[in-house]
Amino acid sequence: MNRVLIPAVLALFSATALAADPVVNPATSEIGFSAKQMGVAMQGRFKQWTAQMRFDPKKPEAGQVSFAIQTGSASFGAKETDAELPKPEWFGVAKFPTASFQSSAIKGLGGGKFEVAGKLSVKGNVKDIVVPVALTQAGGATTATGSFTIKRLDFKIGEGEWADTSMVANDVVVNFKLAISGMAPL
Repeated sequence: MNRVLIPAVLALFSATALAADPVVNPATSEIGFSAKQMGVAMQGRFKQWTAQMRFDPKKPEAGQVSFAIQTGSASFGAKETDAELPKPEWFGVAKFPTASFQSSAIKGLGGGKFEVAGKLSVKGNVKDIVVPVALTQAGGATTATGSFTIKRLDFKIGEGEWADTSMVANDVVVNFKLAISGMAPL
């Protein structure tokens, strides 16, 4: 009996050990944001962040996704504006260097579309959000895209005189395009 059981257990262990989690490549991915200042659209991005995921598109409910975003890496691409973002009124980088997202549930919608529910934490403020995600695959590579809107004042981004939404709109659209390797087929 041991001659049958031991190889079966070893085969199962080896298959489990070989199964790797998908990996997001930040160098070929982007997390961006847009907002309006005095009615003019401004595009920005986060230059430094990490992602962890355990996800199989055929079993989305068992998946988990998390992001850690370095708030000091936020950039609109203009020196004057970028110098303001780390200040306490905006991201408060000295006290809150990292924003994070941790999934709590993933729901498959069919056709490579998913809803990822979780908690977004920025400046010590935590809110439940639902992020729509679309996956496409080509040549063994997976691309995840999506966008969602947050209210910046819910996270105390733009305090004091900047809380005036006639100057800077309350809505901030977060968008992403993630290059993922090692994901199971859709």
